[in-house]
Amino acid sequence: MFRACTTLCSAPGFQKCSITQYTTSNIGFIYRSCISIFKIGCIFTFVVLMSLFFSMYPDRDNPWRMLAVSPTESFSLNLTDFRDNALLKLQVGGPFVSGMVDLTNEEYILIQVEQTEEAGPRRRRVQTVIYNWTIPLHSERSDQVITTKTFEMLSSDPIIITVQAFVQDNSMVPLSMTHQSLYVTTERQVVIAAVILGGVYVLIIFEIVHRTLAAMLGSLAALAALAMIGDRPSLSTVVEWIDYETLALLFGMMILVAIFSETGFFDYCAVKAYQLSRGKVWPMIIILCLIAAILSAFLDNVTTMMLFTPVTIRLCEVLNLDPRHVLIAEVIFTNIGGAATAVGDPPNVIIVSNQDLRKSGIDFASFTGYMFLGICLVLFTSFPFLRLLYWNKKLYNKESSEIVELRHEIRVWRQTAQRISPASREETAVKCLLMQKVLNLESVLRKQLKTFQRQISQEDKNWENNIQELHKKNRITDRVLLVKCISVLGVVIFMFFLNSFVPSIHLELGWIAIFGALWLLVLADIQDFEIILHRVEWATLLFFAALFVLMEALAQLQLIDYIGVQTALLIKAVPEEQRLAMAIILVMWVSALASSLIDNIPFTATMIPVLINLSQDADVNLPIKPLIFALAMGACLGGNGTLIGASANVVCAGIAEQHGYGFSFMEFFRLGFPMMLMTCTIGMCYLLATIIGLGWTL
Repeated sequence: MFRACTTLCSAPGFQKCSITQYTTSNIGFIYRSCISIFKIGCIFTFVVLMSLFFSMYPDRDNPWRMLAVSPTESFSLNLTDFRDNALLKLQVGGPFVSGMVDLTNEEYILIQVEQTEEAGPRRRRVQTVIYNWTIPLHSERSDQVITTKTFEMLSSDPIIITVQAFVQDNSMVPLSMTHQSLYVTTERQVVIAAVILGGVYVLIIFEIVHRTLAAMLGSLAALAALAMIGDRPSLSTVVEWIDYETLALLFGMMILVAIFSETGFFDYCAVKAYQLSRGKVWPMIIILCLIAAILSAFLDNVTTMMLFTPVTIRLCEVLNLDPRHVLIAEVIFTNIGGAATAVGDPPNVIIVSNQDLRKSGIDFASFTGYMFLGICLVLFTSFPFLRLLYWNKKLYNKESSEIVELRHEIRVWRQTAQRISPASREETAVKCLLMQKVLNLESVLRKQLKTFQRQISQEDKNWENNIQELHKKNRITDRVLLVKCISVLGVVIFMFFLNSFVPSIHLELGWIAIFGALWLLVLADIQDFEIILHRVEWATLLFFAALFVLMEALAQLQLIDYIGVQTALLIKAVPEEQRLAMAIILVMWVSALASSLIDNIPFTATMIPVLINLSQDADVNLPIKPLIFALAMGACLGGNGTLIGASANVVCAGIAEQHGYGFSFMEFFRLGFPMMLMTCTIGMCYLLATIIGLGWTL
């Protein structure tokens, strides 16, 4: 036996094959190792450099100056410590009108910034630059609003700032003011912000790092850029940038869904949906997408996807489908449905909540009535296009359900073992046991793959025979807990509705979700909190926190303001007879493309005053309502463009990843971006047909 093995190994063909295979695998391993080391080295060097740049500059510590002005008493300030080629950033707080410039308002604050550059080697003549900044005052003098403006200065010569009030009753107006020097022009700040945003997308698209780490790296780069231009924020300021209401909503709903999943309700719903679909896949997908769109019109789309994703995953496992394609379709229609009402998507909430737009006639009823018709048109034309996109997609898994389930089980056990940190002997033993289980399951999988004859089924012909067996395997495991979960979830959803329609309830969505989680934790009598906390998507929460910081830092770098100003300039350049149609098209597509790349919440908040001021410009002569509806349509539908374009996309991807069915940026992009282009085109046609063609005055 030994001699035979020796003879076989000494054969030239065997040696050549073995050496070739060994050399190829060895080269591949060395190549992957070099790439990994290079990637880690580059990212670590980048982090160190950004940390050094951020630490080299102090926080902006200019104190706020309290002052009071009237028509007879003005305030003057001389600035002498100014640098060449710098920008002057003024922040003024007072009882101002928020969001719009009312040209008919007779009460306002006038701030004059003046600088005179003496003749010298640089200039032969004396040059003076004067900026006049008018801020309208609120009639009630109650709310304190902080407004900011940046001025380009000539040189390091002294600057004179004069503040005066123009009011009817000669009363004193209390104000607060601070100033700051920025060392980079607005155009360079925009370029820096665009480079940072592009770098984050490169990291996410090519999956160089996890999307959470990519957002954190982008936040660090943006903060370092702010520090280098002289606008470094303090730690407390950065913390204030985070939208804790959204994080609280996500955390509370994650707790509710985690406890809900213990009842077996999601498995039961999956079997019922399988029974109703009668083994047919596309009717089931259309029904799921339609229900998701309808729910998201009244709930927020994040809550809808948190409830729908576990049911969809279990249903796809029962039908031996790939859950990723079904989940992407659902989240796309969730974003479409959320645009139909004033409470379905955050940009719509921002628009309806704006007091200045309410004065223009854009309230809950009028906004929902107009958007609902357009979104219904978009929704029903999207189903054929979705079927066309999925025409060559293999929705069924190419292997038997037993093999698919075994692969998924191996993936879940491996992820569980990797999440255990061996801090003690018991945890180390548990991790070793889990890894041994993974090895045993992989051995079973190899045996099944050897004996399995691959069959791709287009439809389950024996679905009736499987119903009884599925009912036995997937049933309600805890009916008492199910009643408690349905009761608490029903109250939470009811409170969501009341929050939207009853102003006297002073609870935000985040508080409602947190209270619901606390109620269910008490009613369910949870003893082991570790099990529940392991179900929370901490990576998703951290991603949103980093994304909020990144977007606010990019806003501080003037990126969003620059987009709004350039859009307004393009609209002004169009001839008057074509201006309204071109303004609708521009606002629609700029909003859609911008919302697919950056968070649509700060973009919408920035574009509202730009569009209001544009509509009040006598040279432009545009109504405000068509521009606002174009903004809402583009901002909501544009979230389908990329994976991080909408909050629901990220939440769905995080839950799917936790269940072992994560999808990448490009997988979402290949389906979401064409859907975004098609839905925005239909929405644009609806706006042009109703406003330009039919002449609706809205």
